[in-house]
Amino acid sequence: MTFQGWILILVFFAIIIAIAKPMGMWLFALYEGRRTPLHRVLGPVERGFYRLSGIDPNEEMSWHRYAVHMLIFNFVLVLFTYAILRLQAFLPLNTPGMANITPDGAANVAVSFTTNTNWQWYSGEAAMSNLSQMLGLTIHNFTSAATGIALAFAFFRGFARRQVSTLGNFWADATRITLYLLLPISIVYALYLLWSGVPQTLTQQVTATTLEGAKQVIALGPIASQEAIKMLGTNGGGFLNANSAHPFENPTAVTDLVQILSIFSIGVGLTWCFGKAVGNVRQGWAILSAMLIMVLAGVIVCYWQEAAGNPMLHQLGLAGSNMEGKEVRFGTAASALFAVVTTAASCGAVNAMHDSFTALGGLVPLFNIELGEIVVGGVGSGIYGFLLFAILAVFVAGLMVGRTPEYVGKKIEGREVKLAVLAIAVLPLAILGGTAIATVTTAGLAGPLNKGPHGFSEILYAFTSAVGNNGSAFAGLSAGTPFYNGALAVCMWVGRFFMIVPMLAIAGSLAAKKHTPESAGSFPTTGGLWVGLLIGVILIMGGLTFLPSLALGPIADHLAMIGGHLS
Repeated sequence: MTFQGWILILVFFAIIIAIAKPMGMWLFALYEGRRTPLHRVLGPVERGFYRLSGIDPNEEMSWHRYAVHMLIFNFVLVLFTYAILRLQAFLPLNTPGMANITPDGAANVAVSFTTNTNWQWYSGEAAMSNLSQMLGLTIHNFTSAATGIALAFAFFRGFARRQVSTLGNFWADATRITLYLLLPISIVYALYLLWSGVPQTLTQQVTATTLEGAKQVIALGPIASQEAIKMLGTNGGGFLNANSAHPFENPTAVTDLVQILSIFSIGVGLTWCFGKAVGNVRQGWAILSAMLIMVLAGVIVCYWQEAAGNPMLHQLGLAGSNMEGKEVRFGTAASALFAVVTTAASCGAVNAMHDSFTALGGLVPLFNIELGEIVVGGVGSGIYGFLLFAILAVFVAGLMVGRTPEYVGKKIEGREVKLAVLAIAVLPLAILGGTAIATVTTAGLAGPLNKGPHGFSEILYAFTSAVGNNGSAFAGLSAGTPFYNGALAVCMWVGRFFMIVPMLAIAGSLAAKKHTPESAGSFPTTGGLWVGLLIGVILIMGGLTFLPSLALGPIADHLAMIGGHLS
C-alpha cells in the first residue's frame, strides 16, 4: 500500500460526499415534478412525448398500476432488443458483417440489459454491429436507469405521503429522469470522454500495420456515447470486451477517477433526496453514512490484499503487489477502488480482471453483490433496497424497546415486515439455487476453466452477479452456452423484478397510513446508534446467509493459495 494510493481513496470519498447534496437537490426537483433550468429547452420535448403517447402526467397511479405499467414497459423492451439481435445480419451499420446472435444468446442479452445487469457472455467488438450496440443496447442504459430511479421516487412517496393510495405516474417519472437528468449529463460526459481520447465514430474497424509488418484489425465505434451512460446509469456493459480496462473506453488515470465517481454520483444524491422527501435531511445523511462506512471497509480489505500480493510468488523471491489482470496506468489502488465501487453499486464495469484478484481481494466484490447491491447500489435500486433493510432494522429496534416500530413517521407493521423479508429472500434463494444446479449438472460444470475452489467461485460469482443485477464476472467462466444463457437470464429477471413488486406493495401500504409524530419513546433513526444497527442488520441478513457458500469458494481458495496448493 502506498501514500499515493490512500490519497486517491480519500479524494474519492471527499468528492462523493460533496456531490451528494447538489445531486440530491436536482433529483428532488424531479421527484416533485418542479421546473428546472432545462425545462425551457426540453419542456416542449416532454410535452410532445405526452401528446404523442396519450399520457396524462398528472394522472396518479396506485402501486398496482405503477408496477403493471413498469413491467409492460420492460417486457416490450426485451422483445425489441431480442428482435434487433436476431436480425442483426440484415440490418444496417454492420460493416464487418456480424452474424445474427443465437436465440439463447439474444434472449440473455435482452434480459441482461433490460434489468440493468449488462452481463456480457460475448465480446462486443466481435459479435455486435454498431446498430446493435447503439439501438439494441445503449437505449437500455437510459431506460433501465430511469426505471430504477422512478421506482425509488415511488418508494419515497410511500414514506412521505399520508393517507393516499397513489405513488405518482411511472411514465412521467421515467420521462423526466431521462430528459432532465440522464441525457444532459451523458452528453457533457461523452464530450469530455471524446476530448480525453475515447473514440466516437460509425467506422467499426480500421486496419493498422504493426512495427513487425503484420496487419492488425482495431475495433472502433460510437464508444464515448455508450461509455458515458454506461457509468452514470450504473449499467456497466462495455462496448469492447476489456470494458474500462481498454484504453479506448478509459484512456487515463483521470478518466478512471471520473468513471469511478460517476458510478456513485446519482446513488449518493438519492440518499439526500430521500431525506428531503420525508422532511428530515438527517435521515438521508444517516443512510449515506452507513453506506460509505461499508464501502470504505471493503476498499481497505481489497486494497490491503491486492497490495500484499501472492504469497506463493513471495516464496519465489518475487515481491510486490498483485498486478496480474491490472492495467499499469491505473495500478493497485485504483483497481481495488474501482472493483469495490462497481460491485457496491450494481454497475459491473471493470478496469481490472476480478478473476485475477487474490482470493480475499476477490471476495470483497463478491460479498458486495451478495449484500443485495444496496451499499450505494444501482441508480434507484440501491436506495430502495437499502430502505428494505432499514424497515427490518427498525423492526428489530422496536422489539428491543418494546414499542411498535416507526420509521420516518410511519408505523412499520406485520405486512411491511413480511413483504420486506420476501423481497430480500429472493436474492439468496436465486443465487444459491442457481449455483447448486450448476454445480451438479454436466452443462454447469463445463463452464469454469479452473477446477477446485476457484472454479466454484467462478460459478458462484456468475449467479451472484446475475441475481444482483451487477454484470461483472470472474472471467474464467465460459458462460456463452445455452445452459448459462438460459439460467442466468432467469436469475437476472428474478433478481430485478421479484424484488420490485414487494417493494412497491410496501410503498402502497405506507402511503395509505397517517403520519405518526416522533415521541420520547421513538427509536432515533439519525444518529450513530442507528447507523451501527443498520450496518449490523445488513451484515447479518445479507451476509451470514452466504457464509457456507463463501467457505467453499474464496476462503478455501485463499487457504489453498497460502498452502501453496492453488490449482
